[in-house]
Amino acid sequence: MRKKLPEWLKKKIPCGSVTTEKILERNRLNTVCESAHCPNRGECFSGGEATFMILGSVCTRNCGFCAVRKGVPAPVDEGEPARLSKAVAEMGLRYVVITSVTRDDLPDGGASQFAGTVRELRKDFNGSLGIELLIPDLKGSTEALKIILEQNITVLNHNLETVKRLYPVVRQKADYHRSLELLRSVKKQRPDMFTKSGLMLGLGETKDEALMAMKDLRDVSCDLLTLGQYLRPGPGQVEVAEFIEPERFAEYKRIAESMGFSGVASGPFVRSSYQAGQLLNTCQRVKVSRPTSVGGQASCQRNYKDFY
Repeated sequence: MRKKLPEWLKKKIPCGSVTTEKILERNRLNTVCESAHCPNRGECFSGGEATFMILGSVCTRNCGFCAVRKGVPAPVDEGEPARLSKAVAEMGLRYVVITSVTRDDLPDGGASQFAGTVRELRKDFNGSLGIELLIPDLKGSTEALKIILEQNITVLNHNLETVKRLYPVVRQKADYHRSLELLRSVKKQRPDMFTKSGLMLGLGETKDEALMAMKDLRDVSCDLLTLGQYLRPGPGQVEVAEFIEPERFAEYKRIAESMGFSGVASGPFVRSSYQAGQLLNTCQRVKVSRPTSVGGQASCQRNYKDFY
């Protein structure tokens, strides 16, 4: 039986913006907002925002939590970066988040399309645009990651998604340590770049496991963290194990900040790219004032169990 939504997960959702939808349709662009059935899509569309999803709408993986279509993707669309840049201009965005389906069929995992999209945006906007990339794990390829990191990016985001124990169910073709190593590698190659990751809660993780995942992210110097409630997008995805109360999200936020994360968004409706620009602003303010350790990263020496 499907779990009944608690009161804190019931809210009036705006219908969205016809203007935003028309811009996306006219430019033949996909969004993760629509493909993943995000509960915030009406709110974001109403505000003239969207998270663009490049490299098509069909994913080569079959993650247990995700509603994006699975199968054999179409060839890479060379005209997509220019159309995306045009849509960004039409929407008047100052900060843009770009993600993709996972493309294990491509030798570089789609890294070249990410890089080409960033170059197009930088050419058209002359450095006046914040760009956040939410990338797949690229099957652990350091060369593919290098292609992306050679670009002028504001934030590099890669979601851990869940705790290590649940990976065989939630992320069957992914690897917990591979995702952590990707984030570690970003800091090695580009120590100046903000890194970001996110966890879905309510999949059956324990509190101890959630805190360990947060500690693992800090151990690879992750700057920004998002924590949100997993909501089953359809009957084909794994069921919700637990609805996390807002008070526990607030507690996790306090703990994460104490661990050394420079920016934390934690709440039932938080998603990885939700209000991403605002979270970055918080991170920039904190990094200026927080004492730092060797290497410029925020100091965090306490064991995660100290934060109970």
